[in-house]
Amino acid sequence: MQFFFEVLIGGLLSGVLYALVALGFVLIFKASGVFNFAQGAMVFFAALTFVGFMEVLPGWTGLEAGGTAVFWLAFVLALASMIVLGILTEKIVLRPLVNQPPITLFMATIGLSYLVEGIAQGIWGASVRGLDLGIEDVPVETLMDKFNILVSSFDVFAAVAAGVLVAVLALFFQYTRIGRALRAVADDHQAALSIGIPLKHIWAIVWGVAGFVALVAGMIWGARNGVQFALTYTALKALPVLILGGFTSVPGAIVGGLIIGASEKLAEVYVGPMVGGGIESWFPYMLALGFLLVRPEGLFGEKHIDRV
Repeated sequence: MQFFFEVLIGGLLSGVLYALVALGFVLIFKASGVFNFAQGAMVFFAALTFVGFMEVLPGWTGLEAGGTAVFWLAFVLALASMIVLGILTEKIVLRPLVNQPPITLFMATIGLSYLVEGIAQGIWGASVRGLDLGIEDVPVETLMDKFNILVSSFDVFAAVAAGVLVAVLALFFQYTRIGRALRAVADDHQAALSIGIPLKHIWAIVWGVAGFVALVAGMIWGARNGVQFALTYTALKALPVLILGGFTSVPGAIVGGLIIGASEKLAEVYVGPMVGGGIESWFPYMLALGFLLVRPEGLFGEKHIDRV
């Protein structure tokens, strides 16, 4: 039973990180109806930019390499870079394609993903970098002493940081004026424009927030797996989360992430040996496929009804 809880808790903690990546998709899809295939590239760009600034700032400023001042200065500069990237993406890519078929917008974000990846590696190089957030990857002593359950302290830190960010953004978009404007834009672009909501400003804000989410996700995943091109594939991990939770629901991203994280870990441990292992890489997609047959709009998604 202790081993079961270790696997379950580890899966839930990973699920929170999946939810964080999925949140970037949800924010953009809610505001513009665009499935941003480039979100994974934005995660990679953010992590690589942060590490790049960490490397060059000591030479530029004379600050101590690896110090707290360099860390926060690199974070601020990387955040500014992501906000600029998000705003430019909205202005150059999304805005000219307003009212175009969804497949056109989707293909545009595919091209954008390759562009962002190329720019990131062209500026900072393609070599794999380590990223140290100052959190040791050791077991949580309280759980070890009281319950004899092995859980990584880094996983707990990452899950708490991701959970707090997701909760803050959910409250922000639920109760603030910008959040209400976002929901209005998501419901009907033309109606939102007719009552004076600045559509272009809302889109710019959402893409900027998505850039911030990509930075946090990139730092956490980069610290866990290294800052490398493989970070672009974290977006693929978010697809089953979106299918389960719904493409337009922030709470759905959280619940979907927890379900996917827990189920893939449990399946890998208890079902994997029966099928030869490797189930963790494809089980979430099989679960999402089965879920599509039952509830295509997701747990928290809105049903789409066409009247003819």
